[in-house]
Amino acid sequence: MDLVLEHVSKKFDEKTIIDDASFHFEKGKIYGLLGRNGAGKTTLFNCISKNLAIDSGEIALVSDSQKELNYADTEIGFVYTSPHVPMFMTAYEFVRFFIDVNKARILDEKTPEEYLSSVGIKQEDQHRLLKDFSHGMQNKVQMLVSLMVRPPVLLLDEPLTSFDVVAAHEMKELILGMKEYSVVIFSTHILQLAQDLCDEVVLLNKGKLQGVLADKIHDKNFEEEVVQLLTEKGD
Repeated sequence: MDLVLEHVSKKFDEKTIIDDASFHFEKGKIYGLLGRNGAGKTTLFNCISKNLAIDSGEIALVSDSQKELNYADTEIGFVYTSPHVPMFMTAYEFVRFFIDVNKARILDEKTPEEYLSSVGIKQEDQHRLLKDFSHGMQNKVQMLVSLMVRPPVLLLDEPLTSFDVVAAHEMKELILGMKEYSVVIFSTHILQLAQDLCDEVVLLNKGKLQGVLADKIHDKNFEEEVVQLLTEKGD
């Protein structure tokens, strides 16, 4: 199932954030969404996930030439920069609750302990309150539950900024595994991360979406080319 944006616009008061943006995101690929601070990356994710209504255009899930405009928000997995987890629950309680609520959507038959261990959360930590977890550990749990349901579209907003080197490597492996099931789009300011993980890079600049040719991602001048593109159109 692909994600297709056609002539999407979104503004707040008189400020246009997304301006007649179009792009076709394909299942089986990981896309890096790059843009300057304030370019609208999080706004775009909120529009795709239906947290925000768009002003014009269409956002659709497309499968076998069938276009679904009224897709459920549960079709979109969204991992926020700041963790969105119930701080009053333990990690085990939250994952167990998530499994109970989403039984029909979860294909792997694993216990909460197995899921938590798969992202490096030790057994002695699994029964601690989430409010006592570090920012990085909270983000691990947030990412875990999104991965468990294998949504058609997975949005990751600066997903690896709070992880140490080992945890970031673990999360990279999980993200790479998700492209078999989902359209994966993550926003980042780290060009090296985009080069490591992405099949394609998409620039969001002045409200427009522009793809960067896949064979350019690993050019030695990739960083310089991206900076030039963002500067030329941004200033």
